[in-house]
Amino acid sequence: MTLTKNELPEVWTDVLASVSDFTAVQQQSFDAISSGQNVLATSPTGTGKTLAYLLPSLLKVEKKQGQQLLILAPNSELAGQIFEVVKSLAAPLSLTANLIISGASLKRQIERIKKGPEIIVATPGRALELVKDKKIKMTAINTIILDEVDNLLEESQWQFVKPIITRTPKDYQFIASSATAHEVYETMASFAPNLLEINVDKTDATVDHFMVKVENRKKIDLLRQIAHMPNMRGLVFFNRLEDLGNAEEKLTFQHIAAVSIASDVNGRFRKTIIEKFKNGEITLLLATDIAARGLDIDDLDYVINFDIPVNLESYTHRTGRTGRMGKSGTVVNIVGNSFDEKNVKKYQKQPEKILKAGEFINIK
Repeated sequence: MTLTKNELPEVWTDVLASVSDFTAVQQQSFDAISSGQNVLATSPTGTGKTLAYLLPSLLKVEKKQGQQLLILAPNSELAGQIFEVVKSLAAPLSLTANLIISGASLKRQIERIKKGPEIIVATPGRALELVKDKKIKMTAINTIILDEVDNLLEESQWQFVKPIITRTPKDYQFIASSATAHEVYETMASFAPNLLEINVDKTDATVDHFMVKVENRKKIDLLRQIAHMPNMRGLVFFNRLEDLGNAEEKLTFQHIAAVSIASDVNGRFRKTIIEKFKNGEITLLLATDIAARGLDIDDLDYVINFDIPVNLESYTHRTGRTGRMGKSGTVVNIVGNSFDEKNVKKYQKQPEKILKAGEFINIK
Protein backbone atom coordinates (compact mmCIF):
# COMPACT_ATOMS: atom_id res chain seq x y z
CA MET A 1 0.00 0.00 0.00
CA THR A 2 0.98 3.66 -0.30
CA LEU A 3 1.74 4.98 3.17
CA THR A 4 -0.23 8.09 4.10
CA LYS A 5 -0.96 9.79 7.41
CA ASN A 6 -4.46 8.33 7.26
CA GLU A 7 -2.94 4.87 7.81
CA LEU A 8 -1.31 6.01 11.05
CA PRO A 9 -2.80 6.69 14.52
CA GLU A 10 -4.52 10.05 14.90
CA VAL A 11 -2.50 10.69 18.06
CA TRP A 12 0.58 11.10 15.84
CA THR A 13 -0.95 14.01 13.91
CA ASP A 14 0.95 16.71 15.79
CA VAL A 15 4.24 14.78 15.91
CA LEU A 16 4.20 14.21 12.14
CA ALA A 17 2.90 17.69 11.28
CA SER A 18 6.15 18.61 9.52
CA VAL A 19 6.04 15.50 7.31
CA SER A 20 4.36 16.27 3.99
CA ASP A 21 5.07 13.10 2.03
CA PHE A 22 6.72 9.91 3.19
CA THR A 23 10.05 9.15 1.53
CA ALA A 24 10.84 6.09 -0.57
CA VAL A 25 12.58 4.22 2.26
CA GLN A 26 9.67 4.98 4.60
CA GLN A 27 7.16 3.75 2.02
CA GLN A 28 9.07 0.58 1.21
CA SER A 29 9.86 -0.31 4.83
CA PHE A 30 6.42 0.11 6.38
CA ASP A 31 4.59 -2.99 5.15
CA ALA A 32 7.67 -5.23 5.40
CA ILE A 33 8.40 -4.29 9.02
CA SER A 34 4.70 -4.29 9.95
CA SER A 35 4.38 -7.87 8.71
CA GLY A 36 7.33 -9.02 10.82
CA GLN A 37 9.92 -9.41 8.07
CA ASN A 38 13.63 -9.05 8.77
CA VAL A 39 14.80 -5.94 6.92
CA LEU A 40 18.09 -4.33 5.88
CA ALA A 41 17.32 -0.81 4.60
CA THR A 42 19.95 1.24 2.81
CA SER A 43 19.07 4.80 1.87
CA PRO A 44 20.99 8.09 1.54
CA THR A 45 21.59 10.20 4.62
CA GLY A 46 18.73 12.60 5.22
CA THR A 47 15.94 10.45 3.76
CA GLY A 48 14.18 9.72 7.05
CA LYS A 49 15.52 6.25 7.89
CA THR A 50 14.74 6.66 11.60
CA LEU A 51 11.03 7.16 10.95
CA ALA A 52 11.18 4.36 8.36
CA TYR A 53 11.81 1.79 11.08
CA LEU A 54 10.11 3.52 14.02
CA LEU A 55 6.64 4.04 12.56
CA PRO A 56 5.89 0.35 11.90
CA SER A 57 7.93 -0.96 14.86
CA LEU A 58 6.27 1.17 17.53
CA LEU A 59 2.80 0.20 16.31
CA LYS A 60 3.63 -3.42 17.18
CA VAL A 61 4.72 -2.67 20.76
CA GLU A 62 2.18 -3.54 23.45
CA LYS A 63 1.51 -1.24 26.40
CA LYS A 64 2.63 -2.28 29.88
CA GLN A 65 4.13 -5.56 28.67
CA GLY A 66 7.73 -4.73 29.60
CA GLN A 67 10.81 -4.68 27.38
CA GLN A 68 10.04 -5.52 23.75
CA LEU A 69 12.04 -3.29 21.41
CA LEU A 70 15.82 -2.72 21.56
CA ILE A 71 17.47 -0.11 19.31
CA LEU A 72 21.28 -0.03 19.13
CA ALA A 73 23.28 2.94 17.80
CA PRO A 74 27.09 3.26 17.50
CA ASN A 75 27.49 6.38 19.66
CA SER A 76 25.78 8.38 22.38
CA GLU A 77 24.98 11.33 20.12
CA LEU A 78 23.04 9.25 17.61
CA ALA A 79 21.39 7.21 20.38
CA GLY A 80 20.25 10.46 22.00
CA GLN A 81 18.76 11.74 18.76
CA ILE A 82 16.93 8.48 18.13
CA PHE A 83 15.65 8.52 21.73
CA GLU A 84 14.13 12.00 21.26
CA VAL A 85 12.23 10.80 18.17
CA VAL A 86 11.16 7.61 19.96
CA LYS A 87 9.82 9.60 22.94
CA SER A 88 7.79 11.92 20.71
CA LEU A 89 6.13 8.94 18.98
CA ALA A 90 5.87 6.63 22.00
CA ALA A 91 4.21 9.04 24.45
CA PRO A 92 1.00 9.47 22.38
CA LEU A 93 0.74 5.65 22.30
CA SER A 94 1.19 5.49 26.11
CA LEU A 95 4.53 3.72 25.67
CA THR A 96 7.73 4.49 27.60
CA ALA A 97 11.36 4.43 26.49
CA ASN A 98 14.75 4.51 28.21
CA LEU A 99 18.10 5.79 26.93
CA ILE A 100 21.03 3.56 27.95
CA ILE A 101 24.43 5.02 27.02
CA SER A 102 28.01 4.82 28.22
CA GLY A 103 29.20 7.76 30.29
CA ALA A 104 25.84 8.27 32.02
CA SER A 105 24.99 7.08 35.54
CA LEU A 106 24.63 3.30 35.49
CA LYS A 107 22.68 3.32 38.75
CA ARG A 108 20.07 5.72 37.37
CA GLN A 109 19.76 3.72 34.19
CA ILE A 110 19.11 0.54 36.16
CA GLU A 111 16.46 2.32 38.26
CA ARG A 112 14.67 3.46 35.11
CA ILE A 113 14.78 -0.02 33.58
CA LYS A 114 13.13 -1.42 36.71
CA LYS A 115 10.05 0.65 35.80
CA GLY A 116 9.49 -1.61 32.78
CA PRO A 117 9.96 0.51 29.64
CA GLU A 118 8.73 -1.11 26.46
CA ILE A 119 11.51 0.46 24.36
CA ILE A 120 15.24 0.73 25.03
CA VAL A 121 17.61 2.86 22.95
CA ALA A 122 21.24 2.06 23.72
CA THR A 123 24.89 2.07 22.77
CA PRO A 124 26.29 -1.48 22.51
CA GLY A 125 28.87 -1.41 25.31
CA ARG A 126 26.49 -0.27 28.03
CA ALA A 127 23.68 -2.44 26.64
CA LEU A 128 25.80 -5.60 26.87
CA GLU A 129 26.78 -4.69 30.41
CA LEU A 130 23.11 -4.58 31.40
CA VAL A 131 22.26 -7.68 29.35
CA LYS A 132 24.90 -9.68 31.24
CA ASP A 133 23.54 -8.30 34.50
CA LYS A 134 20.06 -9.44 33.38
CA LYS A 135 18.66 -5.93 33.64
CA ILE A 136 17.93 -5.92 29.92
CA LYS A 137 16.04 -9.18 29.40
CA MET A 138 16.86 -10.45 25.93
CA THR A 139 14.33 -13.29 26.23
CA ALA A 140 11.62 -10.61 26.31
CA ILE A 141 12.95 -8.60 23.36
CA ASN A 142 11.11 -9.43 20.14
CA THR A 143 12.60 -6.75 17.86
CA ILE A 144 16.20 -5.54 17.53
CA ILE A 145 17.08 -2.54 15.39
CA LEU A 146 20.67 -1.72 14.40
CA ASP A 147 21.03 1.89 13.28
CA GLU A 148 24.17 2.70 11.25
CA VAL A 149 24.67 -1.05 10.95
CA ASP A 150 27.90 -0.70 8.96
CA ASN A 151 29.46 1.03 11.97
CA LEU A 152 28.09 -1.56 14.37
CA LEU A 153 29.84 -4.24 12.31
CA GLU A 154 33.25 -2.72 12.99
CA GLU A 155 35.24 -4.84 15.45
CA SER A 156 35.20 -2.18 18.17
CA GLN A 157 31.39 -2.34 18.15
CA TRP A 158 30.70 -5.87 16.96
CA GLN A 159 32.38 -7.35 20.04
CA PHE A 160 29.42 -5.95 22.00
CA VAL A 161 26.66 -6.27 19.39
CA LYS A 162 27.15 -9.94 18.55
CA PRO A 163 26.77 -11.24 22.14
CA ILE A 164 23.57 -9.20 22.46
CA ILE A 165 22.07 -10.62 19.25
CA THR A 166 23.00 -14.21 20.13
CA ARG A 167 21.06 -13.95 23.41
CA THR A 168 17.83 -13.11 21.61
CA PRO A 169 15.07 -15.70 20.98
CA LYS A 170 15.26 -17.29 17.52
CA ASP A 171 11.96 -15.81 16.39
CA TYR A 172 12.90 -12.17 17.00
CA GLN A 173 12.54 -9.57 14.25
CA PHE A 174 15.76 -8.03 12.99
CA ILE A 175 15.91 -4.57 11.38
CA ALA A 176 19.08 -2.81 10.20
CA SER A 177 19.49 0.63 8.67
CA SER A 178 22.28 2.75 7.18
CA ALA A 179 23.28 5.08 4.37
CA THR A 180 26.21 2.87 3.33
CA ALA A 181 25.35 -0.71 4.24
CA HIS A 182 25.46 -2.21 0.76
CA GLU A 183 28.23 -4.67 1.65
CA VAL A 184 26.88 -6.14 4.89
CA TYR A 185 24.00 -8.27 3.63
CA GLU A 186 25.72 -11.66 3.97
CA THR A 187 26.86 -11.00 7.54
CA MET A 188 23.43 -9.81 8.59
CA ALA A 189 21.62 -12.63 6.77
CA SER A 190 23.44 -15.16 8.97
CA PHE A 191 21.62 -13.68 11.98
CA ALA A 192 18.32 -12.92 10.26
CA PRO A 193 16.72 -15.58 8.02
CA ASN A 194 14.91 -14.40 4.88
CA LEU A 195 16.42 -10.95 5.21
CA LEU A 196 14.70 -8.47 2.89
CA GLU A 197 17.07 -5.91 1.40
CA ILE A 198 15.62 -2.48 0.63
CA ASN A 199 17.91 -0.24 -1.42
CA VAL A 200 17.00 3.35 -2.13
CA ASP A 201 19.93 4.88 -3.98
CA LYS A 202 18.46 8.17 -5.11
CA THR A 203 17.25 11.25 -3.30
CA ASP A 204 15.65 14.41 -4.62
CA ALA A 205 18.24 16.54 -2.82
CA THR A 206 20.01 19.17 -4.90
CA VAL A 207 23.57 19.21 -3.60
CA ASP A 208 26.33 21.12 -5.38
CA HIS A 209 29.71 19.36 -5.07
CA PHE A 210 32.85 21.20 -6.14
CA MET A 211 36.53 21.61 -5.28
CA VAL A 212 38.65 24.63 -4.49
CA LYS A 213 42.38 24.25 -5.09
CA VAL A 214 44.73 25.91 -2.63
CA GLU A 215 48.20 25.25 -1.22
CA ASN A 216 48.09 23.26 2.01
CA ARG A 217 49.61 26.14 4.00
CA LYS A 218 46.79 28.44 2.81
CA LYS A 219 43.87 26.18 3.74
CA ILE A 220 43.19 27.95 7.04
CA ASP A 221 43.14 31.31 5.26
CA LEU A 222 40.58 29.92 2.81
CA LEU A 223 38.44 28.80 5.77
CA ARG A 224 38.67 32.33 7.16
CA GLN A 225 37.40 33.72 3.85
CA ILE A 226 34.60 31.15 3.74
CA ALA A 227 33.57 32.08 7.29
CA HIS A 228 33.00 35.67 6.14
CA MET A 229 30.54 34.67 3.42
CA PRO A 230 27.00 36.00 4.04
CA ASN A 231 24.91 33.79 6.39
CA MET A 232 27.67 31.17 6.51
CA ARG A 233 27.09 28.13 8.68
CA GLY A 234 29.39 25.27 7.74
CA LEU A 235 30.28 21.85 9.11
CA VAL A 236 34.02 21.39 8.48
CA PHE A 237 35.57 17.92 8.40
CA PHE A 238 39.14 16.97 9.28
CA ASN A 239 40.86 13.58 9.04
CA ARG A 240 43.04 14.01 12.15
CA LEU A 241 42.08 15.11 15.65
CA GLU A 242 45.26 17.14 16.15
CA ASP A 243 44.51 19.27 13.08
CA LEU A 244 41.09 20.03 14.54
CA GLY A 245 42.47 21.85 17.57
CA ASN A 246 45.13 23.62 15.54
CA ALA A 247 42.53 24.98 13.11
CA GLU A 248 40.23 26.09 15.94
CA GLU A 249 43.07 28.00 17.61
CA LYS A 250 44.09 29.82 14.42
CA LEU A 251 40.54 30.70 13.40
CA THR A 252 39.61 31.90 16.88
CA PHE A 253 42.70 34.11 16.89
CA GLN A 254 41.34 35.65 13.68
CA HIS A 255 38.01 36.32 15.45
CA ILE A 256 36.11 33.58 13.60
CA ALA A 257 33.30 31.88 15.54
CA ALA A 258 34.77 28.41 15.04
CA VAL A 259 34.42 25.59 17.58
CA SER A 260 35.75 22.04 17.39
CA ILE A 261 33.75 19.07 18.55
CA ALA A 262 35.93 16.08 19.44
CA SER A 263 34.65 12.57 20.17
CA ASP A 264 35.68 12.84 23.83
CA VAL A 265 33.79 16.08 24.50
CA ASN A 266 31.46 15.92 27.51
CA GLY A 267 27.94 15.03 26.39
CA ARG A 268 26.27 18.09 27.90
CA PHE A 269 28.93 20.46 26.50
CA ARG A 270 28.65 18.78 23.10
CA LYS A 271 24.89 19.35 23.12
CA THR A 272 25.41 23.03 23.96
CA ILE A 273 27.89 23.44 21.10
CA ILE A 274 25.52 21.82 18.61
CA GLU A 275 22.60 23.99 19.75
CA LYS A 276 24.70 27.14 19.33
CA PHE A 277 25.68 25.99 15.85
CA LYS A 278 22.05 25.31 14.94
CA ASN A 279 21.10 28.76 16.22
CA GLY A 280 23.78 30.47 14.15
CA GLU A 281 25.95 31.52 17.11
CA ILE A 282 28.80 29.40 15.71
CA THR A 283 29.86 29.95 12.10
CA LEU A 284 32.10 26.91 11.58
CA LEU A 285 31.70 23.63 13.46
CA LEU A 286 34.92 21.61 13.15
CA ALA A 287 34.73 17.82 13.43
CA THR A 288 36.22 14.45 12.52
CA ASP A 289 34.20 11.56 11.10
CA ILE A 290 33.86 9.91 14.52
CA ALA A 291 32.72 13.07 16.26
CA ALA A 292 30.18 13.86 13.55
CA ARG A 293 28.42 10.49 13.60
CA GLY A 294 24.78 11.09 14.36
CA LEU A 295 24.85 14.85 13.82
CA ASP A 296 21.48 15.91 12.44
CA ILE A 297 21.31 19.62 11.67
CA ASP A 298 18.30 20.96 9.79
CA ASP A 299 18.90 23.24 6.83
CA LEU A 300 22.69 22.97 6.92
CA ASP A 301 23.87 24.85 3.85
CA TYR A 302 27.53 23.86 3.75
CA VAL A 303 29.68 20.79 4.34
CA ILE A 304 33.35 21.63 3.93
CA ASN A 305 35.99 18.95 3.57
CA PHE A 306 39.14 20.62 4.91
CA ASP A 307 40.74 17.19 4.41
CA ILE A 308 39.54 14.91 1.63
CA PRO A 309 37.90 11.77 3.11
CA VAL A 310 39.89 8.53 3.00
CA ASN A 311 37.11 6.51 1.34
CA LEU A 312 33.72 6.77 -0.39
CA GLU A 313 31.82 5.69 2.74
CA SER A 314 33.27 8.59 4.70
CA TYR A 315 32.51 10.99 1.85
CA THR A 316 28.90 9.78 1.72
CA HIS A 317 28.35 10.23 5.46
CA ARG A 318 29.97 13.66 5.53
CA THR A 319 28.19 15.08 2.52
CA GLY A 320 24.88 13.59 3.65
CA ARG A 321 24.77 16.19 6.45
CA THR A 322 23.58 18.75 3.86
CA GLY A 323 20.74 18.42 1.36
CA ARG A 324 18.66 16.42 3.83
CA MET A 325 15.05 15.48 3.06
CA GLY A 326 15.30 16.82 -0.48
CA LYS A 327 16.60 20.28 0.45
CA SER A 328 19.51 21.93 -1.34
CA GLY A 329 23.06 22.08 -0.02
CA THR A 330 26.69 22.68 -0.93
CA VAL A 331 29.79 20.51 -0.50
CA VAL A 332 33.13 22.33 -0.71
CA ASN A 333 36.18 20.09 -1.11
CA ILE A 334 39.44 21.86 -0.30
CA VAL A 335 42.11 20.24 -2.49
CA GLY A 336 45.73 20.78 -1.53
CA ASN A 337 47.51 18.46 -3.97
CA SER A 338 47.04 16.19 -6.98
CA PHE A 339 46.48 13.15 -4.72
CA ASP A 340 43.50 14.89 -3.06
CA GLU A 341 42.12 15.91 -6.45
CA LYS A 342 42.37 12.37 -7.83
CA ASN A 343 40.62 10.90 -4.78
CA VAL A 344 37.76 13.36 -4.57
CA LYS A 345 37.00 13.01 -8.27
CA LYS A 346 36.53 9.27 -7.68
CA TYR A 347 33.81 10.01 -5.13
CA GLN A 348 31.86 12.62 -7.05
CA LYS A 349 32.15 14.63 -10.26
CA GLN A 350 34.05 17.75 -9.18
CA PRO A 351 34.06 21.03 -11.11
CA GLU A 352 36.60 23.57 -9.85
CA LYS A 353 35.55 26.90 -8.36
CA ILE A 354 37.26 29.86 -6.72
CA LEU A 355 36.07 32.09 -3.89
CA LYS A 356 35.83 35.68 -5.08
CA ALA A 357 34.08 38.63 -3.42
CA GLY A 358 32.30 36.32 -0.97
CA GLU A 359 30.97 33.97 -3.65
CA PHE A 360 32.05 30.68 -5.19
CA ILE A 361 32.31 31.06 -8.96
CA ASN A 362 33.16 28.60 -11.73
CA ILE A 363 36.56 28.65 -13.38
CA LYS A 364 35.99 29.10 -17.10
